[in-house]
Amino acid sequence: MSIGFIRPELREQLFRWREALVGLAVILLGIWWAKGAFGFHLWLGIGMIVLGGVIAWEGLRRARFRPGSGGAGVVEVDERQVTYFGPEAGGSVSLDALVRVTILTTDDGPVQDDVHWIFEEEGGATLMIPAAAAGAEQLFDALAVLPGANYQAVLTAMGSAVRERHLVWEKEHRRLH
Repeated sequence: MSIGFIRPELREQLFRWREALVGLAVILLGIWWAKGAFGFHLWLGIGMIVLGGVIAWEGLRRARFRPGSGGAGVVEVDERQVTYFGPEAGGSVSLDALVRVTILTTDDGPVQDDVHWIFEEEGGATLMIPAAAAGAEQLFDALAVLPGANYQAVLTAMGSAVRERHLVWEKEHRRLH
């Protein structure tokens, strides 16, 4: 089903911010429900406002993370394995064997894809994934299994317009005593 009266650019932006918009709708519904209510209905409305706030907050984080689309290749995250099928290169890494995750930004944006994920495994294997590749939004969820992943570094990198590396996660090195 296609919505013909909404421009494709607006439809894409609405889709990008969908979780935040749902959270806002839940907040507004909670306010409407709690307004003039008392007892159980008041607490239900307050609960909806809090729930909507959590949904909106997470939606804002995800929307800021989502890059543009149409980049080269396809990303698949399945059972602690990240796989990238690119037009010229590709590969896969195990989340259990990772030692470092960084994001490389350049000063080429917004004309070109200038954000790339770099996954480094034990033994030196490296996988570079353009953030605009199809399915790259799954990488945000893949970070959840990495203890201490720096989500703020991801958000900073997505808004960067200079050439630099942003450390997202690094494996702790255990020392033998």
